[in-house]
Amino acid sequence: MTQSLTIRQPDDWHLHLRDGDMLRAVLPETARHFGRAIIMPNLVPPVVTPADAAAYRDRILAAKPLNNKFQPLMTLYLTEETEAKSVRAAAEIGLISAVKLYPAGATTNSASGVKDFDKVTRVLETMAVLGLPLCVHGEVTDPDVDIFDREAVFIDTVLDPLRRRIPNLRVVMEHITTKDGVDYVKEQPEGQMGATITTHHLIIDRNHILVGGIKPHYYCLPVAKRATHRSALVAAATSGNPRFFLGTDSAPHTDANKESACGCAGCFTATNTLSCLAEVFEREGALDKLEGFTSRHGPAFYKLPVNETTVTLVKGDPVTYPARIDTGEGPVTVFDPGFPLHWRVQD
Repeated sequence: MTQSLTIRQPDDWHLHLRDGDMLRAVLPETARHFGRAIIMPNLVPPVVTPADAAAYRDRILAAKPLNNKFQPLMTLYLTEETEAKSVRAAAEIGLISAVKLYPAGATTNSASGVKDFDKVTRVLETMAVLGLPLCVHGEVTDPDVDIFDREAVFIDTVLDPLRRRIPNLRVVMEHITTKDGVDYVKEQPEGQMGATITTHHLIIDRNHILVGGIKPHYYCLPVAKRATHRSALVAAATSGNPRFFLGTDSAPHTDANKESACGCAGCFTATNTLSCLAEVFEREGALDKLEGFTSRHGPAFYKLPVNETTVTLVKGDPVTYPARIDTGEGPVTVFDPGFPLHWRVQD
């Protein structure tokens, strides 16, 4: 049986770092194992201009551990006021790697998102010419649509019409949670359409959140769905299909904000993601596919080289991770997969 596995250093193609004390506390958890990450722009206020992105990148770099080579890949938050010329300028100097689309009200700090897609057509057309990816939070926000159906409805009413209207636009459907999402992405041309899958959506379904009492640290958006959908995600991640790659959506919130009457959405998985993924892939007899999912498919989609360095995972006695990390804002609970983790990254 495999007891050791060496892979190219992974990247995280969907990451929340927040800012200030929280940024300084959580960044080392990602930088310890990951070479690069697509950084989400939904701060307060959001990262909407090239100047915002440059300033945020500088704060991230200043928070890196000493001698660490982690590279933040910046994004702009798409609003109805975003100017195509600003996006072009930021892309042409290599400041940004993507633009992020939040339907207004879809998730944490998304109030500035898009309601009228006609108002962003020029930006999207410019991105298609540039080959600059659009990262989409794939849910509708219509209150009449059940929360468990919002991804499927988004595909039918927003994403597919958008792709038909601007077929050369390169799109990443982020943190997919349904078989509908998996099937749709499989049908699209490789290199034009990709999807990220999170660590936690490979492990939990909605029963984990609700059965035996509400588990606030499993609550996330998009919310975890039925076990059948989770199975489809696992099959996609472990298939070797290059359209699917890792985006943890690791999203730190303090325990006080998670364990409240209106708990924040997000799972903090940066600390133990590689251990969790190795367990999932081993269970599927797919350890040979782990490097593709974590380290190769994402760079290929973003037209970047794979990382030159490697990491080695070894299997042994169960690994102990801290239950939470301390930040200047309060403790943040580390995702608990609910089963022992025998794989760890070798120092």
